[in-house]
Amino acid sequence: MRKLKVTELNRLTPEAFKESKKIPMVVVLDHIRSLNNVGSVFRTSDAFRVEAVYLCGITACPPHAEIHKTALGAEDSVEWKYFKDTPEAVDNLKQKGYTICAIEQVEGSIMLDNLLLDKEKKYAVIMGNEVKGVQQNVVDKCDMCIEIPQYGTKHSLNVSVTTGIIIWDFFKQLSD
Repeated sequence: MRKLKVTELNRLTPEAFKESKKIPMVVVLDHIRSLNNVGSVFRTSDAFRVEAVYLCGITACPPHAEIHKTALGAEDSVEWKYFKDTPEAVDNLKQKGYTICAIEQVEGSIMLDNLLLDKEKKYAVIMGNEVKGVQQNVVDKCDMCIEIPQYGTKHSLNVSVTTGIIIWDFFKQLSD
């Protein structure tokens, strides 16, 4: 086997990406502290053609060198918006017809391996702060909460890892 060169990967240009069909999904970052996590979310969102990333509260916005370090330019291809407060972003998405999903451990959460998405719907997934998770007042506005099953001693995953798992699962279910 031979490793492929970057020129052999046939990736989209940023302009072609902006015109391409996206999966009906918006990722909402609820007070994410780490700029590396923000950059990673942009890069994964680019890889799987997520519609947009909504940055809320203390979450940093591009352009920023620390975001660029992990996003590697995906912050320029993926559409994004900033909201001072996450409930405002959720209300905006609800008005646009999105099903709102917090990625959080709550009573009655749906385990990711049991989640069945409807290709006719649009989804917004809310990723919580690295320490506090998704704010309770945001969880209260959600249509559902999704949890990733875990089988070790820790009760959570890094937010960028969690986002990658969620985006991949949504991509598999929602892409044509």
